[in-house]
Amino acid sequence: QVQLVESGGGLVQAGGSLRLSCAVYRRTASSYAMGWFRQAPGKEREVVAAVTWDGGSTYYADSVRGRFTISRDNAKNTVYLQMRSLKPEDTAVYYCAAAPGGLRLSRYEYDYWGQGTQVTVSS
Repeated sequence: QVQLVESGGGLVQAGGSLRLSCAVYRRTASSYAMGWFRQAPGKEREVVAAVTWDGGSTYYADSVRGRFTISRDNAKNTVYLQMRSLKPEDTAVYYCAAAPGGLRLSRYEYDYWGQGTQVTVSS
């Protein structure tokens, strides 16, 4: 069983930065790949970034590559999403998710989800 709790969302002006955090609570020492997803009103949930359990491999959606950075600190059981040069189109509810095994890019491959944190970018 894994519980995920996101924090760090908020309102920021275009061009600004935010860092999202995802605290991971789990009963076992199993290794989990982690992902950040987002869902804007009227749109499907989409993957933003993903990272393997050891941080050795990462994935970024084309829309955020070069602006967002995913990282994890397993000693602190926390995953981060550093977001820079934010744009109004980045406005969405951001979710972190966990999946056993290697890098996962589809939301359907993730077993555990946080409650989400709102990110709003004003123009």
